[in-house]
Amino acid sequence: MPHYRQHQSPGCGGFCLVITLILLLLGGAPLLFNVVGFVVMAIGLLIMAIFVGLIGFSFYVRHRVSQYEAGQSEDRTHFVTILIHILVKIAQLDGKVGRAEKSAIENFFRTHLHYTQEQIYWVRELIKDAATNTDSLDSFLADFKQQFGHQPRLILVELIFQVLYCNDTVTDDQLNLARRISDFLAISRYEYQSIWNRYRGEQARGQERYVSQEDQAYQTLGLVRGASGKEIKAAYRKLSKEFHPDMVSHLGEEFRQVAEEKMKDINMAYQILKGKE
Repeated sequence: MPHYRQHQSPGCGGFCLVITLILLLLGGAPLLFNVVGFVVMAIGLLIMAIFVGLIGFSFYVRHRVSQYEAGQSEDRTHFVTILIHILVKIAQLDGKVGRAEKSAIENFFRTHLHYTQEQIYWVRELIKDAATNTDSLDSFLADFKQQFGHQPRLILVELIFQVLYCNDTVTDDQLNLARRISDFLAISRYEYQSIWNRYRGEQARGQERYVSQEDQAYQTLGLVRGASGKEIKAAYRKLSKEFHPDMVSHLGEEFRQVAEEKMKDINMAYQILKGKE
């Protein structure tokens, strides 16, 4: 059997040598130096243009971010800023925050909160600030607990689970951290379990061929199959109060939309299960 030998593409060394000889023959060393000087100058100008373009784009982004922040409420700006710092600190627990972690956080805001490109510029600047911030995760959690009430705390835990379950697998260490954050923010065990059951159920639905609509409804309400009618009604009333859009409207339209989407799921789940009362 003949041995296959891969043919390599010829380099540019021979071509450059031919061009050099032609220039020497036509105009001697002065012409060669002029051509080389022109090429070097052109490359230098191109590099300078790229550098100036990057500086200009960076200035443009910072200007857009500054304008955007100026038009936002103090509560909303503070909420998003602390939220991103907490998410970055969580990502830093297994080492340096790399491109993949930054992209995951950015994609989370783009996909789940429907951020525009202008808002994404803002998020990127906040991620940069958070990545170099030396304050601890506990300090940000303490600030968050002091500044915001129960409903924003529930949203924070909800968003942490959304970020965690963007990955194919969620480790025990990550779940323990989510539990510790929930306990620190005075989220009840029932509320934590309810949120976890929903995301654990969504992951299971992605792995199973079929999950009944009724099982999905139980998971949405944070219940297990067989819950009594009284438990179903109590879970529905509690979740409806916690995720009512008016409770988080001061944090920005995107978080109101998160609450609205959650309320749609809660209402649909209750409609499916209320016959069991």
